Amino acid sequence: MSRLYRYRLPPWCRRWLYIIEKAMLPLMIFQLLRTLIFPTTLDVFLLGIFIGIFIAFHLEWI
Repeated sequence: MSRLYRYRLPPWCRRWLYIIEKAMLPLMIFQLLRTLIFPTTLDVFLLGIFIGIFIAFHLEWI
């Protein structure tokens, strides 16, 4: 369903979705390392958000 929905979006929006999708893994790895070294509430919260977005892209919900 999301593949068909993506093609209905304007080209600039599709381009941003593609960029965000490809950038999520390096951001998630960086945030995981940061959380392991300096665990704060904000770092754990951001890591949870990044993992949720990554899973949503992987399962093609977005």
